[in-house]
Amino acid sequence: MTTPEDTNALNERHRVRMERKKAIIDAKIAAADKQIGIIIVNTGNGKGKSSSGFGMAIRALGHGMKVGIVQFIKGAMATGEEQFLRRFPDEVSFHAMGEGYTWETQNRERDIEKALAAWEQAKRFLADPAIGMVVLDELNIALKYRYLDVETVIADLLERPDMQHVVITGRGAPPELIEIADTVTEMNVVKHAFKAGIGAQAGTEW
Repeated sequence: MTTPEDTNALNERHRVRMERKKAIIDAKIAAADKQIGIIIVNTGNGKGKSSSGFGMAIRALGHGMKVGIVQFIKGAMATGEEQFLRRFPDEVSFHAMGEGYTWETQNRERDIEKALAAWEQAKRFLADPAIGMVVLDELNIALKYRYLDVETVIADLLERPDMQHVVITGRGAPPELIEIADTVTEMNVVKHAFKAGIGAQAGTEW
């Protein structure tokens, strides 16, 4: 049985631990004094890479930034995020420039053509200091299949305006991209409804 004295002692130990932790975190925050646009890469086989990217786009909008979005591969069907973000034409420029998943298109030359066109749009965003965040959804797939040259992509990314953030999503991010990124998250599968025979659901997958 827990006595009031035990509870008080537990609470005091917690307070002391959190006090120490706050001092450490405050010191790290004070040392992190750089203000610069960053490159964020979401990769891995787990769900949530694009969802996270669009969440950051909404966050950027909340801070008054303009957002440019280019979707590679995707474009054969309208997604919930596209339909929602198109409600803000003054703040968001949304370009879904693919024609569907590679196993659906089955045409490498056409996929390369679409990827190159999408990258031209991406470059327009990357050259515009008025765009605070650029989301390049499924770019990793285009790089993985070598529809685009990774060194060219990296060179264009590094030439962008100093305060512009870039979010890149998709499985199989190449090592060269991971090397130059500032923040990289690999999402892993623990469990997915599809393996239980549950189809893609509006609002959760698209």
